[in-house]
Amino acid sequence: MKEIRAHKHWIKEYKSVEAPVDEFEVALEFFKEEMMGEEELQSHFDKAVEAVDELEFQSTLNKPEDQLNAVLEINAGAGGTEACDWASMLERMYTMYADRAGYKCALLNRQDGDVAGIKSVALEIQGDFAYGMLKGENGVHRLVRVSPFNAQGKRMTSFASVFVHPMIDATIEVEVNPADLEWDTFRASGAGGQHVNKTESAVRVRHIPSGVVAECQEERSQHLNREKAMQLLKSRLYEIELQKQLAERDKVEADKMKNEWGSQIRSYVLDDRRVKDHRTGHQTGNTDGVLDGQIHEFLKAYLMNASVGSVKE
Repeated sequence: MKEIRAHKHWIKEYKSVEAPVDEFEVALEFFKEEMMGEEELQSHFDKAVEAVDELEFQSTLNKPEDQLNAVLEINAGAGGTEACDWASMLERMYTMYADRAGYKCALLNRQDGDVAGIKSVALEIQGDFAYGMLKGENGVHRLVRVSPFNAQGKRMTSFASVFVHPMIDATIEVEVNPADLEWDTFRASGAGGQHVNKTESAVRVRHIPSGVVAECQEERSQHLNREKAMQLLKSRLYEIELQKQLAERDKVEADKMKNEWGSQIRSYVLDDRRVKDHRTGHQTGNTDGVLDGQIHEFLKAYLMNASVGSVKE
């Protein structure tokens, strides 16, 4: 059923482009017969080009893992409380993007900051092509603003890292030896009343050969958390294997950059009202819109740029 749904998606996308292109061809014939003005012809042309551009963008999502759900992890970096607040702003941005894009968002794990914000959070973005759309968000995100946590009102810079993994499903098999796993249980944190204080339902699993760790406290049942943590672990191991096999993709795990100055992929400069992606050069002055989840153009610019780069290679 999933494969059929994927085929239906591409047929629908093709037909959505076919109509405006056919309309432009008809309009061109009318124009040649002097039955249509140049302004109306230009309007049909612009619609056709826009539709073709969008389909070209959609066609960049052509890897098997692109169709999967995404696991998105945010970690506060250099900057203390300011960085923790920045990490929580990014969590809000991606949650709002998911809502705009029609995806579902589930909290897998969260560690609150000492004063404000979060130290780390893991979200599962559920929906068709969620990983394909968000895979370009891997890297360090830099915030520059007049900090509300600074008594002198100074302009401060803080960092947070974002890592995106595909959440594997039944169509992908990842073999893990149970003897290579180390399990821990602990009490869940956050809202939940007496339950979180009395039961050790949260689960952490470590894959000894690779050192990869996954944890989950989403569910009240330890059994369900074990299943989710295992799925998350397999997803991370699968992502590592992808990085080894696909030379054209960014090697996230191998080339992981420091969570500090000089390694950012995107800068959010709020007092200058500018958000710029340093990989593609795409930028906007609508900082409020970006922080409210309007990041589609940044995702599109990255995927198109990566596609052109692979063609050149």
